[in-house]
Amino acid sequence: MLKTALIAGVVGLSSLLNPLMANANEVNLYSARIEALIKPILDEFTAETGIRVNLVTGGADELLQRLQSEGRNTPADILLTTDAGRLHRAKEAGLLQAFASETIERNIPENYRDPEGYWVGLSMRARPIMYVRDRVDPSTLSSYEDLADPRWKGKICTRSSSNVYNQSLVAAMMAANGEAATEQWARALVNNFARPPRGGDRDQIKAAAAGQCDLVIANTYYLAGMLTDNDPAERQAAEVIDVFWPNQQDRGTHVNVSGAGLTAAARNRDAAIALIEFLSGDRAQQWYAEANGEYPVRDDIEIGEILSQWGDFKADPLDMSILGDNNAQALRLMDRAGWR
Repeated sequence: MLKTALIAGVVGLSSLLNPLMANANEVNLYSARIEALIKPILDEFTAETGIRVNLVTGGADELLQRLQSEGRNTPADILLTTDAGRLHRAKEAGLLQAFASETIERNIPENYRDPEGYWVGLSMRARPIMYVRDRVDPSTLSSYEDLADPRWKGKICTRSSSNVYNQSLVAAMMAANGEAATEQWARALVNNFARPPRGGDRDQIKAAAAGQCDLVIANTYYLAGMLTDNDPAERQAAEVIDVFWPNQQDRGTHVNVSGAGLTAAARNRDAAIALIEFLSGDRAQQWYAEANGEYPVRDDIEIGEILSQWGDFKADPLDMSILGDNNAQALRLMDRAGWR
């Protein structure tokens, strides 16, 4: 009996000292989505399943670097991050493992999933053209390609080429028009910049509201966030901006995803898959639309009032994996075009 008790004590102590041991009742999540925009839905998952979620939040690139440095010793079971380009980087770096789920295949359209099963898109992010309502007639807008026209010289604000959202836009342009035509477009677009790129999407919107430019390329959830911000200055800047959906007569507006994948070292694999399945479900998809200002990846989910005010749009059906495949090439193209 004493021997049995000693063995039990050693096993119990070992589990306390080794947080990397698998536990069927918990899952460890590295999330590039801030706590306020993910924890409420994680709490619902825990209430429904009894599986506790240990959440670590951080910048998207910071979390990728952390996973790389931790290697097989990482406690993370899931990486939740922004942009197909980053998900592709995580896959190529060997940080993710493939998994299969009938629930995911049923819930998430094929073009929003990695073809080899390494990651799945959970929310959709549209990157349209935005314009200052009092200075631009939307009937003069048509496509991303048209932004290269000299009549927009000195009128466009957007982020730098180091931003993965713009890299993915260029990657999508390459898929649609080829590398040579896209480089020509990028050079002309740079010539139409109102100022050297700096800051995030909110900064571009505020620059347009302040009269520094008339057009902005930005993700809609930033505008949605500004419209509901507690800061009156943020709301006032956003209120003079409207959304134009480009390329509605051909391929559709460029979209991207936030998504998740199992880490290569995941120890709580079943619990992790259960959480990703939950995030593809009705309640989580509704949450993205209501709280995050992002679009559900599912057509059967209603969107909130703010997103509804911009109307329906045709999204580019491009396979998200192509954005990752074209990323390095797109970045080199942007550099050659002088997009800093």
